[in-house]
Amino acid sequence: MTDSGPKFNIFKFLKIIISSLFIAVLLLLTIASIRTLSLDVNVGLQLAHWEKTNNISLVIGHRQREELLANFKEAIRIPTVSFSEKESNTTALLEFDRFLRKAFPTVFSSSLVRHELVANYSHLFWVQGSRSDLVPYLLLAHIDVVPASESDGWEAPPFSAKEMDGFIYGRGTMDDKGSLMGILQALEYLLMKGYAPCRGFYIGLGHDEEVGGYKGAMNIVRELKLRGVQLSFVLDEGLAVLDGVIGGLEGPAALIGISEKGSATVKLSVFMVPGHSSMPLRETSIGILAAAVKRLEENPMPRLFGHGPEHGTFEHLAHKFGLPMKFIMTNLWLFAPLLGRVLERKPETNAFVRTTTAVTMFNAGVKVNIIPSLAEAYVNLRIHSAQSLQEVLDLIQSTVGDQRVKIELVEGFDPLPVSSMDEKSFGYQIIKKTVLDMFPTVTVAPGICIGNTDSRHFKDLTNDIYRFTPVWFKPGDAQRFHGINERISKKNYEELVVFYFSLIQNGDIQKLPEPHSSIHEL
Repeated sequence: MTDSGPKFNIFKFLKIIISSLFIAVLLLLTIASIRTLSLDVNVGLQLAHWEKTNNISLVIGHRQREELLANFKEAIRIPTVSFSEKESNTTALLEFDRFLRKAFPTVFSSSLVRHELVANYSHLFWVQGSRSDLVPYLLLAHIDVVPASESDGWEAPPFSAKEMDGFIYGRGTMDDKGSLMGILQALEYLLMKGYAPCRGFYIGLGHDEEVGGYKGAMNIVRELKLRGVQLSFVLDEGLAVLDGVIGGLEGPAALIGISEKGSATVKLSVFMVPGHSSMPLRETSIGILAAAVKRLEENPMPRLFGHGPEHGTFEHLAHKFGLPMKFIMTNLWLFAPLLGRVLERKPETNAFVRTTTAVTMFNAGVKVNIIPSLAEAYVNLRIHSAQSLQEVLDLIQSTVGDQRVKIELVEGFDPLPVSSMDEKSFGYQIIKKTVLDMFPTVTVAPGICIGNTDSRHFKDLTNDIYRFTPVWFKPGDAQRFHGINERISKKNYEELVVFYFSLIQNGDIQKLPEPHSSIHEL
């Protein structure tokens, strides 16, 4: 007789393992299904009883509409270009100063408003509130724009503010004169209607945001620090209302930026003894550097999807997707690695998955028959919220793995702190309320800016910095940002004015309501 005992025991053991795995998978799917059916992160304060306010309504008549559009077009026609940290169109900046004083006479003459120039070309306004116990906030925008030339392929001259098919074309229409003019136009209208705020607030207009904000925004921060100012929140440009941009999403989504990726510019260089091209060494400075760059491109930074603010973005949007995406997005605790692999396939979504690496400059050689002694490359990285600048530098060092390649940090900073977005977050909820009052069908969600704004300089003055303007982005519009044919519809610019008109009044709310409890808490 053969001994069947050990075989039977192995079979029994495998059966137990398979049964256990089946039960575990079934349990995970049950939990995930319940979460899909019950999770609604958007209930919160939408159903709560907000403090009653006597907000002034804004009805823009034909004459006012013509006037506000004329002012906006004039702002676009002034070429306030920043070319570099050291070079900007100062003549245009001075012209813009004169224009603002002419366009908004009530703002500049009101006893409630104190205005001052900062660093010659930036502006700081303080609008006095009647309640000194309410912590002020700051609305931020910038005057300068990036260079633009009609020869790049513009359908209209970039500083013409030409009107075509209901759109105003021009550099700065989206970034960022729409916000700037919208804020001041809203304040002009409020003051003309006799409005006096309860909560005081600041308006900051930087003149060099496009080249870092080191003179404008940083000097505004310095002035506020000298006065001991602390802010409830800061609202700057950043994200927008996306309509038809996110595949599979039902309806438009307003994304409020609660953080920004960090940034680093790294210089790689190789130095070798020069020589004649007729007697080349086995490896040249160009070859060594090219191999190092190739290693960086072939070995991207680690996938970190789900470890930063993007987690909240997908959870807030999940209920506007159909199955199976709704199931996946409400259960990122289970599916984040899978979704991360899908998102990394496209450049525009890969930016949310990891720290991105882009080789932007490569310099070597002066003559075709001389092997150069020096080869240099510059790499620009946008750092994911779950990484630090130092971690990124260490990964570059290990990936390059060649002592002959010198690695230097030219400039860089860590990702910005993540601002609050819960039901006790005053700034986030006031912005969200203003959006939903204007656009009830829009889904509001937190997001992360993959670019950087002037607001990053204000992190010592507040814990909460938000990046949002109610500019509507349709498919393809993101490419207009710093690209050709930048434009905004006349209707959308008017919406910007109305948005800030309402936001300023909503800022007078003294206390957020108690949140409406959701039935499900899973």
